[in-house]
Amino acid sequence: MTKMLLAQFTQPETMVAAARKSDQFGCRLADAFTPFPVEEMPELLGADSTSLRVYMFFGGLIFVVAAYATESLSAVFLYPINSGGRPLNSWPTFVLFPFAIGIFGAALIGFIVLMIKTGLPRLHHPLFSVELLERATQNHFILALEPPRGAALEARAKVWLREAGAVEVTEVEI
Repeated sequence: MTKMLLAQFTQPETMVAAARKSDQFGCRLADAFTPFPVEEMPELLGADSTSLRVYMFFGGLIFVVAAYATESLSAVFLYPINSGGRPLNSWPTFVLFPFAIGIFGAALIGFIVLMIKTGLPRLHHPLFSVELLERATQNHFILALEPPRGAALEARAKVWLREAGAVEVTEVEI
């Protein structure tokens, strides 16, 4: 089991200020729960642009190549039909199906990678049962921090959070 400190703030500015100073007190930012997006938080949490687009591009490309190869294999090698003297491997007739399958493949790969990266579907998380988090969707700002090792450092971190403007500091085992 891991400990987590949840600090409740009433203003987003005080939460952001506390998040900026958290590493000075040995606390590592884990997450922030807010009723609306706070611009500075993704940067402080280390959330950068995802590589989801890259996975989707290459997934779609693999599906396109596989669909085109399947059409070419069936029309050119397995069941060649000479229709009106046209070449067997006429790419304009083969483009529509791989294009549609490529879009489907990119969306499918994107969905699968998104689920893996976010850890979804998660039916239960220990933080869901904390009463403090119920207010995060309404009017409070909650900072989740991994406390420093040691009882004295942890107590110092709790005091610092209260001094930084936290209305309530709760320790949760997850």
